[in-house]
Amino acid sequence: MVTGVSEGARGSPSARLRPFVASYSGYRLSGYKPGEHIGMPSPYLTVIIAIGPKLEIADSPRQGSCAFETLASGISAEPVTIAHDGNQHGIQLSFTPAGARALFGIPTAALGDWMVDLSDVMSGAGELLDRVAATEDWDRRFDVVDEILSRNLEERPIDPTLAEAWRQLVGSGGSARVGEVARNVGWSRRHLTNKFAAEFGVAPKDSARISRFYRSHQALRRPSIPLLSEVAAACGYYDQAHMAREWREFAGMSPSQWRRVEEFAFVQDHDGSPSAG
Repeated sequence: MVTGVSEGARGSPSARLRPFVASYSGYRLSGYKPGEHIGMPSPYLTVIIAIGPKLEIADSPRQGSCAFETLASGISAEPVTIAHDGNQHGIQLSFTPAGARALFGIPTAALGDWMVDLSDVMSGAGELLDRVAATEDWDRRFDVVDEILSRNLEERPIDPTLAEAWRQLVGSGGSARVGEVARNVGWSRRHLTNKFAAEFGVAPKDSARISRFYRSHQALRRPSIPLLSEVAAACGYYDQAHMAREWREFAGMSPSQWRRVEEFAFVQDHDGSPSAG
């Protein structure tokens, strides 16, 4: 019987970086049975620094199979299948849309649902990989990440009205309605939809749905299994059946099926708080 071992660390970016990077999550997994892991949709951009084996993408909606030592990806409403040989080691960063502009110099929509090498959008990616791989100490690794991200940081703010619309839709966990948000920011629904998609790469309604799904995914990652009906109610779904339909669209499977098959849970997951789980 194969018994996997996992360890990791959680970190917060420096105060200067916190508007742009939600969390640092270090992970090391070994001794698992080879298989596949589902990278879930999230309202954050994902950056991966693969210290150990490359991140092997077995299947993605746009790019099929590919592999990365360092990866940057935008916001997608579709899951990604990650193949592994039972071992993974690296750091995952969760970028806010403001971070895409401040650290990459591009709007989130410029990445869309594509995955690219981090060096394509930010200088110092090779140095970042080399230096975090050269030490075993997670705190020192996170200090290196702070240093190199800070070196790339420039003030390139998002339109304040769009930033507020994002805050209301995503910060509410998906509970705010698009029409209400449009009224709140003083735009028509059509104008909000067009401007929002051009900046963030997703429509306002989809951003709310992704945020709600993300909340439910975080709840279902807890070691003790919560009642699905309670999770659905807490996350703003009409009922458990509604949540199950959304999960089949965003994850390719029901929540209960995911709980049964997923044992390699945090390689590609996002967490707005400093959490690697």
